[in-house]
Amino acid sequence: MSDGGFDPAKQGWVIRDDEPGFMVLVGPLWQRGSGEQISFGITVEPHHLNRRGVVHGGMLMTFADQALGLTSRETTGGLPQATIQLDTHFIGPAVAGEFIETKTRVVRRTRSLVFLEGQLLVGERVIASAKGIWKILGE
Repeated sequence: MSDGGFDPAKQGWVIRDDEPGFMVLVGPLWQRGSGEQISFGITVEPHHLNRRGVVHGGMLMTFADQALGLTSRETTGGLPQATIQLDTHFIGPAVAGEFIETKTRVVRRTRSLVFLEGQLLVGERVIASAKGIWKILGE
């Protein structure tokens, strides 16, 4: 079900290149919107696949952690945070060439914690869901 011709830049997505470290190895990470309306995306590349030719679960978890964590940081004004829990459910496959995007929402925020949930989608097809808790490290 690869659409093969999807160009994120033509759809208003911009590459987020301010994240050094691990995401450099699995990105580029795309971003669209801001605040509570922020979304993140990634194009599935051959190195993201498992032996069955679909996106590796660890890649989906990495992307979910990054997307939900950046959403948390965006909605708290850029405060430093750390993931303290991430639950992921794998629902369907994605293959090379497909574009996966996130739909996330802040469920609750306390003084020191942010609770989020989200879906990873290829078009309208949900391929994974995630929920987690982020610890605000400083204000």
